[in-house]
Amino acid sequence: MKRPQIGRGAMTKAEMQKSTMATAHAGDIPRQNPCAQCGAPIPKPDWIEPGEGRISYLWTCRACNYRFEAVAIFDEAAVEHPPLAA
Repeated sequence: MKRPQIGRGAMTKAEMQKSTMATAHAGDIPRQNPCAQCGAPIPKPDWIEPGEGRISYLWTCRACNYRFEAVAIFDEAAVEHPPLAA
């Protein structure tokens, strides 16, 4: 019987992409980012993780197998907060 996983590694890569990429607009996803190691273009990030005032992107270079993370940080004014009360 397969035990459920909790935390890191709990989802398969396909499940992560389906749940994360589906919420991102296709025009908002960075494309052809150069590898931080060899400079080869990477078509799209493997993983996108939105956070409070930031978005993290995990990239894997298929040319040299280098993995790295890039973080986009937004101005505080650009972060929308839900209203506290109705």
